[in-house]
Amino acid sequence: MSDLTFSEPQSHIDHFDRLPDSILLLIFNRIGDVKALGRCCVVSRRFHSLVPQVDNVVVRVDCVISDDDSSSSSLSSPAICSSSDKSRNPFSNLFRFVFGGIVKPLQLFTQLLNPKRPASSSSASSALLLSEDSDAEHGGGGGGVTHHSPTQVLKNFNEIRFLRIELPSGELGIEDGVLLKWRADFGSTLDDCVILGASAVFRSPAYAAAADAAACGTVTGTGEDNGSIPDSFYTNGGLKLRVVWTISSLIAASARHYLLQPIISEHKTLDNLVLTDADGQGVLCMNREQLEELRVKPLSASSASKRTQVPALNMRLWYAPHLELPDGMVLKGATLVAIRPSDQSVPAMSKKEVSDVSWVSTAFEEPYGTAAKMLIKRRTYCLEMNSF
Repeated sequence: MSDLTFSEPQSHIDHFDRLPDSILLLIFNRIGDVKALGRCCVVSRRFHSLVPQVDNVVVRVDCVISDDDSSSSSLSSPAICSSSDKSRNPFSNLFRFVFGGIVKPLQLFTQLLNPKRPASSSSASSALLLSEDSDAEHGGGGGGVTHHSPTQVLKNFNEIRFLRIELPSGELGIEDGVLLKWRADFGSTLDDCVILGASAVFRSPAYAAAADAAACGTVTGTGEDNGSIPDSFYTNGGLKLRVVWTISSLIAASARHYLLQPIISEHKTLDNLVLTDADGQGVLCMNREQLEELRVKPLSASSASKRTQVPALNMRLWYAPHLELPDGMVLKGATLVAIRPSDQSVPAMSKKEVSDVSWVSTAFEEPYGTAAKMLIKRRTYCLEMNSF
């Protein structure tokens, strides 16, 4: 009978143990997503110790929950996910932005937009909460929910340099087909803001036949090539609509800025912070200098609600009744508004004309960046707005 030989069983080798911490941190930084990082935390003790060292964190909100009852009992009930109603007035309802499907301690992330007055009063009250479904992991049906602030959750990260928070949709309720985008830079208060709007967006039916003309970026219309605003703009509600767009965008930006204050105070290592939304409606940005300014000089809160006070402003407006972009997109009633605090003197603003144009034209991604570049070539109209 032949001899049978048995090899010694090889011990299990965990190849992750062979990777240095620096490589694992590089992988975790590429992941970025706070939900995925939360899951990584429970994989092993080593992962649990490395995740807090991640310097690039992305917070994505999965759904919007509309809640008209702000009582504590409603907050403790199970959260039900629903799609947002974009036509709803964002400053007369209570919204909760919620994460789903995330392991402890990052089970649910909730943002409460809790206004005390309607939009017409230019006020909004907001609070950020992080929620945790304590029964979810045990299959319970009680749906008990506990709440934590995002400051408490992000406290587990010790070296955040780049933080991006993405809401599921913009706060501003606009009708289908209407374009409204804004970008705002803040320090301790508003540094600048650019707003791009259009009453309608559609594809030009003549684009294919007139590709050469469209590629030149022409502005078409009836006698509007000189860049002047037609008289009908003032009489048919066009100006009033643009004022509403401007005020609403500034309120949304200042409310977002107010919510970020505890996070900025807690994380001294931050170099860049962006609070945006999945629709791309609004983007709030803060660089390292602006973040440090807010830590040194506390923001001025609005007396009406929990949002940063908007200072007195100087605004420049450009308008085109019909703006056709090189790719065939047409913006009807295209409007661009560039905003800066009025404490910057008019002569100083004039000296910065070139840089201002560059700042305005690079505020948006394509194709809207092209629209901004085309609009600033038209006649400029200056406006002023008081602090609110």
